[in-house]
Amino acid sequence: MVGLIGKKLGMTTIFGENGVAIPCTVLEVGPCYVVQVKTKEKDGYEALQLGFELKKEKHTTKPLQGHFKKAGAPFLRVLKEFKGFDIGKYKPGDQIRVEDIFAVGDIVKVTGRSKGKGFQGVVKRHGFGGGPKTHGQSDRHRAPGSVGSSSFPSHTFKGQRMAGHMGDEQVTVRNLEVVEVIPDANLLVVKGSVPGAKNSYVKVVKLT
Repeated sequence: MVGLIGKKLGMTTIFGENGVAIPCTVLEVGPCYVVQVKTKEKDGYEALQLGFELKKEKHTTKPLQGHFKKAGAPFLRVLKEFKGFDIGKYKPGDQIRVEDIFAVGDIVKVTGRSKGKGFQGVVKRHGFGGGPKTHGQSDRHRAPGSVGSSSFPSHTFKGQRMAGHMGDEQVTVRNLEVVEVIPDANLLVVKGSVPGAKNSYVKVVKLT
C-alpha cells in the first residue's frame, strides 16, 4: 500500500454532476522526498522513508542534518515509512508528487491525530444520559452515577467508562474516495471528513 505524507487544510463542498453537494476535505499532499530506502538484507524489511515539508537547518538536530545530507534531501519536518513501494524504482533524494500516486476515483485511508479535548466528563466523553432532572436532583445532571460493586468484589472494574482525557490520539479513517487531484497546488480532495485540526499532518495511503 503506497502513500504520501500531507497536511489537512480544511473542508469544502463540491457539487457532483447530478447537483448533489459532496462534503470534502482538502489535503496538501507532497511533494515528499525519499530520505532512506530500507532493504530486506540490511534492515529486515523493505520500505521507503519519506519526508514532508521543508524546514530550516537551525531547527534541525545535528543527527537529522547528517541523515538528510547523506540522502541528498533537504531538511524536512515530518518523516514516515511506507512499505508498499517498489524500492527498486527509487533512490535517496528522489521527489514523489501527489499526481504520481493518486488519481480521481482512488480509495484511500487517512491517518491523523484527533483534536485534543482535554479532561472531559462521562456525558461528553462516552455519551452518558446523566441523572434525573427532578426529585431534588439539582447537582447530578452530568454525574456518572455508581461506578463500583457492593461488598463483592468491592472494587471498580478495569475499563469502566469514567471521566478522563479525551481526544489527541491516532485515528484512521478508511475508504475515503478521491474526488479531485490538483497537481499544480499539490492538493488532494477526498470525500468525507479526516481526523485532526487544520494544518495538522496526516498519512494518506492508497487502498485501491
